[in-house]
Amino acid sequence: MGLGALGAAVMLLAGCAGQPAAPAAAAPASPAPAAAPAAPSSTASATSAKEFYVVLPESGRIYAFGDTRNYMDFLSHGEVQLTRTRIGEGPQGRTLVFGITSDDVKNNKPSLGELVMSGQLEAAPDFYGEVFKNGRFYLFGELKDMKDFIAYGEVPYSYTDIGAGPKGETIVYVMNSQSYKQGKPANRTERFKALRASNG
Repeated sequence: MGLGALGAAVMLLAGCAGQPAAPAAAAPASPAPAAAPAAPSSTASATSAKEFYVVLPESGRIYAFGDTRNYMDFLSHGEVQLTRTRIGEGPQGRTLVFGITSDDVKNNKPSLGELVMSGQLEAAPDFYGEVFKNGRFYLFGELKDMKDFIAYGEVPYSYTDIGAGPKGETIVYVMNSQSYKQGKPANRTERFKALRASNG
């Protein structure tokens, strides 16, 4: 199934049971209170992506993750338990491998990472993204900048901290012509450190 067809899998079908008509002599019933909206039960129910993670190994494949745990597991062990693979469907015909969760499998829905990569889910206003490539962490505040980097590997504007990663890796803050004027983004540094503290 191509990424373009993923949208069909995201649609939720809702049905409602009919109520028997009240007797003619009965007073009109008060309208039933509206049910409280259910909490999202899967990543596919999200309306925007707050975070997105990608690893670009030398194999040329693109490993994409919509959840922190799978991303951190992959960084630590080079693999995750559950994946979906789309051969040749990534930028420049590369293979996409998505780390997915048991809920994604159980609900038979695309993962958050699949929705982001296919363009079906936009970035939240406070978006944070990471790409790990060639021993460097590239940090993003714009999903478009991140997708451009995944596709072309170019960084037109950046701030670089050599040796600032948890194992001495270089951290690159990827910017664009507008964000570069605002200086190095402290919020990305904070998020980068918080992820490692909570998953260490």
